[in-house]
Amino acid sequence: MILPIYLYGQTVLRKVTEDITPDYPELQQLIQNMFETLQQAEGIGLAAPQIGLPIRLVIIDLDPLAEDFPEYKDFRKVYINAHIIETSDETDSMEEGCLSLPGIHEKVTRPTRIRVQYADENFNEHDEWVDGYLARVMQHEFDHLEGKVFVDRLSPLRRQMNKNRLMNLLKGKAHCTYKTKRILK
Repeated sequence: MILPIYLYGQTVLRKVTEDITPDYPELQQLIQNMFETLQQAEGIGLAAPQIGLPIRLVIIDLDPLAEDFPEYKDFRKVYINAHIIETSDETDSMEEGCLSLPGIHEKVTRPTRIRVQYADENFNEHDEWVDGYLARVMQHEFDHLEGKVFVDRLSPLRRQMNKNRLMNLLKGKAHCTYKTKRILK
């Protein structure tokens, strides 16, 4: 089932999320719905707050990038109760966008390597170092679990330059090809 993606301004996007347990209601169905929603929206990552749930659940599907990045062929992963434990000192900047902030793209500086702890969809525990593009995507999605969006990581000048776009999102002025949940006035 395709779920609506919550747009900038929804309070759930600003909440720190809660860990879940294996008995979370209909978890496997939720994960499947999230992958369907992500595919329909043509994204590569989706966090539970983006569909209105304040829980620590993220999915990442890098398979759409496989033509340019063969190492991501069939890459579809679930991250439950994910936490970034450690980051490298080395950083790089790359343009990011977000399904919850349509029409806004900015360069964001992030660590190039991170250590993460999470459970997979079967609640097997993982503790691993991740680098490269996957580390960036994970950081972007895991920010949602902490009540942050990528524009929070911009310089004050860049945030000011995006003020009108953000205000338009708050006013419900967003053009998306996917189903959304906007702020009700």
